[in-house]
Amino acid sequence: MDYRIEKDTLGEMKVPAEKYWGAQTQRSKQNFPIGEEKMPMEVIRAFAILKKSAAKANSELGLLDKQKADAIGYAADQIVEGNLDDHFPLVVWQTGSGTQSNMNVNEVIAYVGTEWLKEQGSDITLHPNDDVNKSQSSNDTYPTAMHIAFVLKLEDHVLPAVQALKKTMGEKVENFQEVVKIGRTHLQDATPLTLGQEISGWHRMLEKSETMISESIAYVRDLAIGGTAVGTGLNAHPDFSEAVTKAVVEETGKTFKSAPNKFHALTSHDDTVHVHGALKGLAADLMKIANDVRWLASGPRSGIGEITIPANEPGSSIMPGKVNPTQPEAVTMAATQVMGNDAAIGFAASQGNFELNVFKPVIAYNFLQSCQLLADTMLSFDERCVQGLEPDLEKIETYLRDSLMLVTALNPHIGYENAAKIAKKAFNDNSTLKEAAVELDLLTEDEFEKYVNPKEMTYPK
Repeated sequence: MDYRIEKDTLGEMKVPAEKYWGAQTQRSKQNFPIGEEKMPMEVIRAFAILKKSAAKANSELGLLDKQKADAIGYAADQIVEGNLDDHFPLVVWQTGSGTQSNMNVNEVIAYVGTEWLKEQGSDITLHPNDDVNKSQSSNDTYPTAMHIAFVLKLEDHVLPAVQALKKTMGEKVENFQEVVKIGRTHLQDATPLTLGQEISGWHRMLEKSETMISESIAYVRDLAIGGTAVGTGLNAHPDFSEAVTKAVVEETGKTFKSAPNKFHALTSHDDTVHVHGALKGLAADLMKIANDVRWLASGPRSGIGEITIPANEPGSSIMPGKVNPTQPEAVTMAATQVMGNDAAIGFAASQGNFELNVFKPVIAYNFLQSCQLLADTMLSFDERCVQGLEPDLEKIETYLRDSLMLVTALNPHIGYENAAKIAKKAFNDNSTLKEAAVELDLLTEDEFEKYVNPKEMTYPK
């Protein structure tokens, strides 16, 4: 392999000739051979947006040559467009401030921007610290990049996926509003409802999760940029933070604002804990929905089997013809991971010491993984399961007809204790409720038919 020599304050480093990073990135690559989890590209792209915005702000404030700002902007755009992904090799398990990933971005931008300037006929060179990182510290850029990445991921991926699944659920509510079935509580028979009503509970879960996530995003719109090393803004222009924030808003089309207290912004991630709590709430709801779907579809002959879902692939390597509820299973596993991520984020956020929390990469990694898993599983669950969900009307009617809990409709007419006698007799004799009621001389057949109407029980007057 061919190498070139790069230098930093610790000396010379051999860097692969075809790579655009510099000495500090190479040191991190060698010093942290820990795990396979790379710094999320969402963070890298958010860094690029930030570096372009910072260069623009520094130029407008008269602190950076416009040619240099343009070169930084060009290189940053290349990162955002995904053209330089191979030049960001660092793992999550590095310095807790994310300094080395900040420098990785600085070095790549400096290299690509300098090459671009050469193509323009300029002999100007970009320095990763003095130019690309001007007026900045890793301590304020990393949390800023985190928040940019979070807002983009939530608004462009998670919420659209919630809306897609919610739309399908809404259609199922409408389509199955008149399909009367038995309800279940405590895993036991309960009073009737319609399949549409049952699914409306799932629909409302998604509706509420969408609202809670949307409202919580406000807390990660604050940007730490301008705080520099400890929150005081040392080496940054007084107007730098507002100028960068304005540029980020223009670049992303999203809403952001300069954090009102930079000391808080560097050392606390309570905002991220709050937003991820809303994601955990979504995960909990998806766990419940997926479990309901696979229970209701269980069978085909020895389970509940009130609904059918698409058969996407063979379910067993030994049992011919077996088909499993694989999409709901994937949802439940993803939800489990999100709940684990929430614990990791909460613990990491509690570890801020003095002016800085140095658990930022693990917070960012887990948060973005949760977003990715939730969005992907919702879209897959929607397309490959929920859209094809249908009622088994014969099975639904059988369970409804045989249910003992229809006796609840008799409470207002013969009292709870007499109704209980009917249910117990029907169960012990393996007879119908009507047969038990007539045999106990508590009701006539006509009275029973009048009082026990499953459909009317789903829309009580």
